[in-house]
Amino acid sequence: MKDYFNLLLVLTNRKIREAGLHPVLGYLLGFAVFIFLSEYIFYKTEFAKYLVILVCLSFQFRLSEKNRTEFLLSTFGDKTKNKIRILENLLVGFPFVSILLFKDLLFEAGILALCSIVFALVSFHSHFNLSIPTPFSKKPFEFSTGFRKTFFIFPMAYVLTLIAINVDNLNLGIFSFLLILLTTLGYYSTPEQEYYVWVHAETPRIFLKNKVLNASKNATFLTAPILMSLLIFYPTEFALILGIFFLGLLFLWTIILAKYSAYPGEMNLPEGMAIAFSLLFPPLLLAIIPFFYLKSITKLKFLLNDKNE
Repeated sequence: MKDYFNLLLVLTNRKIREAGLHPVLGYLLGFAVFIFLSEYIFYKTEFAKYLVILVCLSFQFRLSEKNRTEFLLSTFGDKTKNKIRILENLLVGFPFVSILLFKDLLFEAGILALCSIVFALVSFHSHFNLSIPTPFSKKPFEFSTGFRKTFFIFPMAYVLTLIAINVDNLNLGIFSFLLILLTTLGYYSTPEQEYYVWVHAETPRIFLKNKVLNASKNATFLTAPILMSLLIFYPTEFALILGIFFLGLLFLWTIILAKYSAYPGEMNLPEGMAIAFSLLFPPLLLAIIPFFYLKSITKLKFLLNDKNE
Protein backbone atom coordinates (compact mmCIF):
# COMPACT_ATOMS: atom_id res chain seq x y z
CA MET A 1 0.00 0.00 0.00
CA LYS A 2 2.88 2.35 0.78
CA ASP A 3 4.40 1.69 -2.65
CA TYR A 4 1.08 2.56 -4.27
CA PHE A 5 0.93 6.00 -2.68
CA ASN A 6 4.61 6.58 -3.41
CA LEU A 7 3.85 5.85 -7.08
CA LEU A 8 0.93 8.31 -7.04
CA LEU A 9 3.24 10.96 -5.59
CA VAL A 10 5.84 10.34 -8.31
CA LEU A 11 3.20 10.57 -11.06
CA THR A 12 1.77 13.77 -9.59
CA ASN A 13 5.21 15.35 -9.33
CA ARG A 14 5.90 14.39 -12.93
CA LYS A 15 2.71 16.11 -14.13
CA ILE A 16 3.62 19.27 -12.23
CA ARG A 17 7.11 19.27 -13.77
CA GLU A 18 5.57 18.81 -17.22
CA ALA A 19 3.64 22.01 -16.55
CA GLY A 20 6.96 23.81 -16.03
CA LEU A 21 6.86 24.09 -12.23
CA HIS A 22 8.86 22.60 -9.40
CA PRO A 23 6.62 20.21 -7.42
CA VAL A 24 6.98 22.20 -4.19
CA LEU A 25 6.00 25.40 -6.00
CA GLY A 26 3.11 23.57 -7.68
CA TYR A 27 1.73 22.36 -4.34
CA LEU A 28 2.09 25.80 -2.76
CA LEU A 29 0.41 27.45 -5.73
CA GLY A 30 -2.42 24.90 -5.71
CA PHE A 31 -2.94 25.44 -1.97
CA ALA A 32 -3.03 29.22 -2.41
CA VAL A 33 -5.53 29.00 -5.27
CA PHE A 34 -7.72 26.61 -3.28
CA ILE A 35 -7.83 28.95 -0.27
CA PHE A 36 -8.49 31.97 -2.46
CA LEU A 37 -11.30 30.27 -4.38
CA SER A 38 -12.87 28.99 -1.17
CA GLU A 39 -12.89 32.43 0.41
CA TYR A 40 -14.27 33.90 -2.79
CA ILE A 41 -17.25 31.57 -3.10
CA PHE A 42 -18.13 31.99 0.59
CA TYR A 43 -18.03 35.74 0.07
CA LYS A 44 -20.10 35.68 -3.12
CA THR A 45 -22.76 33.01 -2.55
CA GLU A 46 -25.02 31.80 0.23
CA PHE A 47 -24.84 28.19 -0.99
CA ALA A 48 -21.03 27.98 -0.92
CA LYS A 49 -21.15 25.13 1.60
CA TYR A 50 -23.16 23.02 -0.83
CA LEU A 51 -20.73 23.81 -3.62
CA VAL A 52 -17.76 22.77 -1.45
CA ILE A 53 -19.42 19.44 -0.65
CA LEU A 54 -20.42 18.89 -4.28
CA VAL A 55 -16.94 19.56 -5.67
CA CYS A 56 -15.35 17.26 -3.08
CA LEU A 57 -17.77 14.42 -3.80
CA SER A 58 -17.29 14.83 -7.55
CA PHE A 59 -13.54 14.24 -7.10
CA GLN A 60 -14.21 11.23 -4.89
CA PHE A 61 -16.68 9.73 -7.36
CA ARG A 62 -13.95 9.82 -10.01
CA LEU A 63 -11.72 7.78 -7.70
CA SER A 64 -14.48 5.14 -7.58
CA GLU A 65 -14.37 4.57 -11.34
CA LYS A 66 -15.06 0.91 -12.16
CA ASN A 67 -11.80 0.00 -13.92
CA ARG A 68 -9.80 1.71 -11.20
CA THR A 69 -11.46 -0.08 -8.29
CA GLU A 70 -11.25 -3.42 -10.09
CA PHE A 71 -7.53 -2.88 -10.61
CA LEU A 72 -7.05 -2.15 -6.89
CA LEU A 73 -9.09 -5.22 -5.98
CA SER A 74 -7.16 -7.57 -8.25
CA THR A 75 -3.79 -6.13 -7.19
CA PHE A 76 -4.18 -5.70 -3.43
CA GLY A 77 -7.21 -7.76 -2.42
CA ASP A 78 -10.46 -6.56 -0.90
CA LYS A 79 -9.19 -5.54 2.55
CA THR A 80 -6.21 -3.49 1.34
CA LYS A 81 -8.30 -2.03 -1.48
CA ASN A 82 -10.78 -0.67 1.06
CA LYS A 83 -7.95 0.83 3.12
CA ILE A 84 -6.50 2.51 0.03
CA ARG A 85 -9.87 3.90 -1.04
CA ILE A 86 -10.66 5.24 2.44
CA LEU A 87 -7.27 6.92 2.68
CA GLU A 88 -7.63 8.38 -0.83
CA ASN A 89 -11.05 9.82 -0.06
CA LEU A 90 -9.86 11.23 3.26
CA LEU A 91 -6.86 12.87 1.59
CA VAL A 92 -9.08 14.41 -1.08
CA GLY A 93 -11.70 15.45 1.49
CA PHE A 94 -9.26 16.90 4.04
CA PRO A 95 -8.94 20.41 2.53
CA PHE A 96 -12.70 20.65 1.91
CA VAL A 97 -13.55 19.48 5.45
CA SER A 98 -10.97 21.93 6.80
CA ILE A 99 -12.63 24.83 4.99
CA LEU A 100 -16.03 23.86 6.40
CA LEU A 101 -14.59 23.60 9.90
CA PHE A 102 -12.87 26.97 9.51
CA LYS A 103 -16.29 28.45 8.62
CA ASP A 104 -17.83 26.82 11.75
CA LEU A 105 -19.97 24.51 9.61
CA LEU A 106 -19.49 21.53 11.92
CA PHE A 107 -22.53 19.58 10.75
CA GLU A 108 -21.63 19.89 7.06
CA ALA A 109 -17.99 18.99 7.78
CA GLY A 110 -19.09 15.88 9.68
CA ILE A 111 -21.45 14.82 6.89
CA LEU A 112 -18.72 15.26 4.28
CA ALA A 113 -16.19 13.26 6.34
CA LEU A 114 -18.73 10.47 6.84
CA CYS A 115 -19.66 10.42 3.14
CA SER A 116 -15.97 10.23 2.23
CA ILE A 117 -15.61 7.01 4.20
CA VAL A 118 -18.91 5.49 3.10
CA PHE A 119 -18.32 6.21 -0.60
CA ALA A 120 -14.90 4.57 -0.34
CA LEU A 121 -16.50 1.34 0.86
CA VAL A 122 -19.52 1.30 -1.44
CA SER A 123 -19.14 -0.19 -4.90
CA PHE A 124 -20.95 1.84 -7.57
CA HIS A 125 -21.08 -1.04 -10.01
CA SER A 126 -22.46 -4.56 -9.80
CA HIS A 127 -21.86 -7.91 -11.41
CA PHE A 128 -25.01 -7.77 -13.51
CA ASN A 129 -25.50 -5.62 -16.56
CA LEU A 130 -28.05 -2.86 -16.19
CA SER A 131 -28.67 -0.72 -19.26
CA ILE A 132 -29.87 2.72 -18.24
CA PRO A 133 -31.70 4.49 -21.09
CA THR A 134 -30.60 8.03 -21.87
CA PRO A 135 -32.34 10.87 -23.72
CA PHE A 136 -29.23 11.34 -25.87
CA SER A 137 -28.04 9.76 -29.08
CA LYS A 138 -24.73 7.92 -29.29
CA LYS A 139 -23.11 10.62 -31.40
CA PRO A 140 -22.33 12.97 -28.50
CA PHE A 141 -20.96 10.02 -26.51
CA GLU A 142 -19.89 12.21 -23.60
CA PHE A 143 -23.48 12.78 -22.50
CA SER A 144 -24.61 9.20 -23.16
CA THR A 145 -21.85 7.65 -21.06
CA GLY A 146 -21.76 10.46 -18.52
CA PHE A 147 -25.50 10.37 -17.92
CA ARG A 148 -25.40 6.67 -17.10
CA LYS A 149 -22.66 7.23 -14.53
CA THR A 150 -24.32 10.21 -12.84
CA PHE A 151 -28.03 9.63 -13.48
CA PHE A 152 -28.83 9.75 -9.73
CA ILE A 153 -27.80 13.43 -9.58
CA PHE A 154 -30.60 14.63 -11.87
CA PRO A 155 -33.64 13.51 -9.85
CA MET A 156 -31.85 14.86 -6.76
CA ALA A 157 -31.44 18.25 -8.46
CA TYR A 158 -35.09 18.31 -9.52
CA VAL A 159 -36.23 17.47 -5.99
CA LEU A 160 -34.02 20.26 -4.64
CA THR A 161 -35.77 22.64 -7.04
CA LEU A 162 -39.18 21.65 -5.67
CA ILE A 163 -37.90 22.18 -2.14
CA ALA A 164 -36.44 25.56 -3.12
CA ILE A 165 -39.77 26.72 -4.53
CA ASN A 166 -41.68 25.33 -1.56
CA VAL A 167 -39.49 27.19 1.00
CA ASP A 168 -39.07 30.24 -1.27
CA ASN A 169 -35.29 29.91 -1.53
CA LEU A 170 -34.08 31.08 -4.94
CA ASN A 171 -30.44 30.40 -4.05
CA LEU A 172 -31.19 26.72 -3.54
CA GLY A 173 -32.98 26.64 -6.89
CA ILE A 174 -29.99 28.21 -8.64
CA PHE A 175 -27.74 25.70 -6.91
CA SER A 176 -29.90 22.93 -8.39
CA PHE A 177 -29.18 23.81 -12.01
CA LEU A 178 -25.57 24.65 -11.18
CA LEU A 179 -25.35 21.11 -9.80
CA ILE A 180 -26.40 19.76 -13.20
CA LEU A 181 -24.08 22.07 -15.12
CA LEU A 182 -21.13 21.15 -12.91
CA THR A 183 -21.93 17.48 -13.45
CA THR A 184 -21.87 17.93 -17.23
CA LEU A 185 -18.45 19.60 -17.00
CA GLY A 186 -17.09 16.29 -15.74
CA TYR A 187 -18.18 14.57 -18.96
CA TYR A 188 -15.38 16.37 -20.80
CA SER A 189 -12.59 16.02 -18.24
CA THR A 190 -10.97 12.92 -19.77
CA PRO A 191 -9.71 12.80 -23.38
CA GLU A 192 -11.06 10.02 -25.57
CA GLN A 193 -8.84 7.77 -27.68
CA GLU A 194 -7.46 9.41 -30.81
CA TYR A 195 -9.45 7.04 -33.02
CA TYR A 196 -12.74 8.58 -31.82
CA VAL A 197 -11.56 11.96 -33.06
CA TRP A 198 -9.95 10.70 -36.25
CA VAL A 199 -13.18 9.02 -37.49
CA HIS A 200 -14.86 12.42 -37.89
CA ALA A 201 -14.72 13.55 -41.53
CA GLU A 202 -14.67 17.17 -40.46
CA THR A 203 -12.32 20.09 -40.18
CA PRO A 204 -11.16 21.05 -36.67
CA ARG A 205 -13.43 24.12 -36.71
CA ILE A 206 -16.54 22.10 -37.58
CA PHE A 207 -15.58 19.39 -35.08
CA LEU A 208 -15.29 21.93 -32.24
CA LYS A 209 -18.48 23.72 -33.32
CA ASN A 210 -20.44 20.45 -33.21
CA LYS A 211 -18.97 19.55 -29.82
CA VAL A 212 -19.98 22.91 -28.35
CA LEU A 213 -23.45 22.90 -29.93
CA ASN A 214 -24.22 19.34 -28.82
CA ALA A 215 -23.01 20.04 -25.29
CA SER A 216 -25.06 23.25 -25.08
CA LYS A 217 -28.19 21.52 -26.41
CA ASN A 218 -27.92 18.59 -24.01
CA ALA A 219 -27.05 20.72 -20.98
CA THR A 220 -30.03 22.97 -21.75
CA PHE A 221 -32.29 19.92 -22.07
CA LEU A 222 -31.24 18.65 -18.63
CA THR A 223 -31.60 22.01 -16.90
CA ALA A 224 -34.80 23.11 -18.71
CA PRO A 225 -37.25 21.79 -16.04
CA ILE A 226 -35.39 23.73 -13.34
CA LEU A 227 -34.98 26.90 -15.39
CA MET A 228 -38.64 26.98 -16.42
CA SER A 229 -39.77 26.42 -12.83
CA LEU A 230 -37.57 29.19 -11.47
CA LEU A 231 -38.58 31.61 -14.20
CA ILE A 232 -42.27 30.93 -13.47
CA PHE A 233 -42.01 31.35 -9.70
CA TYR A 234 -39.38 34.12 -9.71
CA PRO A 235 -40.21 36.27 -12.76
CA THR A 236 -38.59 39.35 -11.21
CA GLU A 237 -35.22 37.51 -11.16
CA PHE A 238 -35.41 36.69 -14.88
CA ALA A 239 -32.10 38.39 -15.75
CA LEU A 240 -30.22 36.84 -12.82
CA ILE A 241 -31.41 33.28 -13.53
CA LEU A 242 -30.68 33.38 -17.24
CA GLY A 243 -27.41 35.22 -16.67
CA ILE A 244 -26.10 32.52 -14.35
CA PHE A 245 -27.30 29.82 -16.74
CA PHE A 246 -25.51 31.35 -19.75
CA LEU A 247 -22.38 31.83 -17.63
CA GLY A 248 -22.55 28.10 -16.85
CA LEU A 249 -22.72 27.36 -20.57
CA LEU A 250 -19.65 29.53 -21.14
CA PHE A 251 -17.74 27.46 -18.61
CA LEU A 252 -18.93 24.29 -20.36
CA TRP A 253 -17.55 25.63 -23.64
CA THR A 254 -14.32 26.52 -21.87
CA ILE A 255 -13.88 22.99 -20.50
CA ILE A 256 -14.49 21.46 -23.94
CA LEU A 257 -11.98 23.75 -25.62
CA ALA A 258 -9.48 23.31 -22.78
CA LYS A 259 -9.77 19.54 -23.21
CA TYR A 260 -8.87 19.67 -26.90
CA SER A 261 -6.22 22.36 -26.39
CA ALA A 262 -4.26 19.72 -24.46
CA TYR A 263 -5.31 16.78 -26.65
CA PRO A 264 -4.34 13.94 -26.81
CA GLY A 265 -2.98 14.51 -23.32
CA GLU A 266 -5.08 15.40 -20.30
CA MET A 267 -5.74 18.93 -19.11
CA ASN A 268 -2.86 19.97 -16.90
CA LEU A 269 -1.91 22.76 -14.53
CA PRO A 270 -1.89 25.62 -17.11
CA GLU A 271 -5.44 24.83 -18.27
CA GLY A 272 -6.58 24.33 -14.68
CA MET A 273 -5.10 27.64 -13.56
CA ALA A 274 -6.72 29.51 -16.45
CA ILE A 275 -10.13 28.03 -15.61
CA ALA A 276 -9.64 28.76 -11.89
CA PHE A 277 -8.85 32.42 -12.54
CA SER A 278 -11.85 32.71 -14.85
CA LEU A 279 -14.02 31.52 -11.94
CA LEU A 280 -12.72 34.44 -9.92
CA PHE A 281 -13.12 36.91 -12.77
CA PRO A 282 -15.59 35.61 -15.40
CA PRO A 283 -14.80 38.36 -17.98
CA LEU A 284 -11.49 36.51 -18.48
CA LEU A 285 -13.51 33.95 -20.43
CA LEU A 286 -13.61 36.44 -23.31
CA ALA A 287 -9.85 35.94 -23.68
CA ILE A 288 -9.54 32.33 -22.47
CA ILE A 289 -12.16 30.85 -24.83
CA PRO A 290 -10.52 32.20 -28.05
CA PHE A 291 -7.09 31.14 -26.75
CA PHE A 292 -8.22 27.57 -26.08
CA TYR A 293 -10.10 27.53 -29.39
CA LEU A 294 -7.04 28.44 -31.47
CA LYS A 295 -4.85 26.02 -29.53
CA SER A 296 -7.42 23.25 -30.01
CA ILE A 297 -7.44 23.76 -33.78
CA THR A 298 -3.65 23.41 -33.82
CA LYS A 299 -3.83 20.16 -31.84
CA LEU A 300 -6.65 18.67 -33.90
CA LYS A 301 -5.06 19.39 -37.30
CA PHE A 302 -2.91 16.29 -36.83
CA LEU A 303 -6.02 14.06 -36.70
CA LEU A 304 -8.70 15.83 -38.73
CA ASN A 305 -9.00 17.12 -42.27
CA ASP A 306 -7.62 20.64 -42.30
CA LYS A 307 -7.64 21.36 -46.04
CA ASN A 308 -10.16 24.14 -45.63
CA GLU A 309 -8.57 25.67 -42.55
